[in-house]
Amino acid sequence: MSETTMPPKIFVTRSIPETGLDLLHERLDVAVYETDRQISKPELIDRVQGMDGLLCLLSDPIDAEVIAAGSQLRCISTYAVGYNNIDLDAATSRGIAITNTPGVLTEATADIAFALMISAARRIVESDAWLRRGNFEGWAPKLFLGHDLTGKTLGIIGAGRIGQALARKAAAAFNMRVLYHNRSRDNTFEAEQNAVYTDLDTLLRDADVVSLHVPLSQETHHMIDARAFETMRPHAILINTARGPVVDERAMIDALRTNRIFAAGLDVYEEEPAVPDELIALPNAILLPHIGSASIETRNKMAEMAARNLIDVLEGREPPHRVI
Repeated sequence: MSETTMPPKIFVTRSIPETGLDLLHERLDVAVYETDRQISKPELIDRVQGMDGLLCLLSDPIDAEVIAAGSQLRCISTYAVGYNNIDLDAATSRGIAITNTPGVLTEATADIAFALMISAARRIVESDAWLRRGNFEGWAPKLFLGHDLTGKTLGIIGAGRIGQALARKAAAAFNMRVLYHNRSRDNTFEAEQNAVYTDLDTLLRDADVVSLHVPLSQETHHMIDARAFETMRPHAILINTARGPVVDERAMIDALRTNRIFAAGLDVYEEEPAVPDELIALPNAILLPHIGSASIETRNKMAEMAARNLIDVLEGREPPHRVI
């Protein structure tokens, strides 16, 4: 870039790891939202004006109104794999490139699903809290009985990168049988993990653990509803590290409260960041604050990818991870 050329201006909606910010500052005129909280929509509309690029989070509402306010936008780079928060039609109509950060968070998110699965099966969080309240008086035959995972059946709904990574870990660690439901069959996955493709009802009926790894869409919204919980086994565990609205939260609360299922391990919520008080009160629900990708290594890689995507578009190159 020549000394006489003004660098493109971008707005970053939340401070991301320095590996990404440093790259941006080297090439672009960068403004970062100063407050360590989610930016409000009115603030976003104000700050996006006059910007050539926007680096946003999955939680930021990049709807048609925001996109219209950013009349100079050429690229929206999301610091996430998902992009359901962005109005793709509005962006396309204005010729705005959309980029994301796929692949990099596969193992970290699968690890969180794996941790939730173990914790829910063996009641780790519940028993930890009980001990910290001063209740432990010694070993007892029926104290916090949970369920074994070895040899049990894992049902994967959405056999993409993360779902397949979880299946691989579960099969290797616990010799779990793997069922999966997906938009299409994956012969390689079936051969490598001895995975069995099945319809959704069969998976829900036969799985000891059901783990969700689908994107949010009209088809997947409330995919796990009251009927699904009625189909699941009473000792089944539900894991959701995908998107909160894939599960009907009210139906899940009822299923947990009445012990229709054994437990749930959740990293995402239907009205995130709001979590219902009724869910928080349930001892058989393990609740994480959306930390599926929150390893230092993964978040640094995401920051670098999001930055490089944005820089490439604004400097006239094809970005490595374009959505549209």
